[in-house]
Amino acid sequence: MTIEPTTAPEDRTPDAGAPDTAASPGILVVDIGGNNIKMRHEHSDERRKSKTGRNFTPQQAVEAIRTLAGDWNYDRVTIGCPGPVTHNRLALEPVNLGKGWLDFDFAAALGVETRLINDAVMQAIGSYDGGKMLFMGLGTGLGMAIVADGLALPLETAHLPYKGEYTFEDCVGQRGLDRLGRKAWEATVHDVVARFKVALVVDYVVLGGGNTKRLKKLPADARAGDNAHAFAGGFRLWNEDIRTV
Repeated sequence: MTIEPTTAPEDRTPDAGAPDTAASPGILVVDIGGNNIKMRHEHSDERRKSKTGRNFTPQQAVEAIRTLAGDWNYDRVTIGCPGPVTHNRLALEPVNLGKGWLDFDFAAALGVETRLINDAVMQAIGSYDGGKMLFMGLGTGLGMAIVADGLALPLETAHLPYKGEYTFEDCVGQRGLDRLGRKAWEATVHDVVARFKVALVVDYVVLGGGNTKRLKKLPADARAGDNAHAFAGGFRLWNEDIRTV
């Protein structure tokens, strides 16, 4: 397993006032996606990652966490996972990962207090700055969530029918980009954003996920998010008055 820091060690300037992640316990945030598993400690700006894929299992996720965060001292973990989460467990197998996620107990496997949350909800919480917000993550799949008045609500709308045999995720996720081409995919993103904004009566839309950067123009009343907000959401889940359902 390869550790891939986003900032080379020689480019990082130590902060004399910052806690030592090897000695000071804190929150570890883990973001599991269809291509990578990424993590960050609350007392460090360094981000570490390794590859996932369609055969990636929860046991491999635990191994990755232990390997990548082996020199970090953490007493709480937030894990963002693709798929519906209920009672701190995944309720369905993720579409773009391997098997074995259903009901997997990460807290028991890691031995520390752990909060499991839908990955789109985690990034939505980190992106939220008031009002009623719809978050849409344009990545391998399509993650969606609403945040309003401190309440974060996951949405399992990606696999609803959209056009003919295709779902919303089939059309605005990576498969849609590959099938339609960038220009037609962008037009589809604009259409889907407009539909959900009206249907869910939100004030604004935040577009996250790696494919947002492929848009030449953002839809009306939408702004681009930042994947780094997923880490912010993972920290806010413990430190602020954010409720999830």
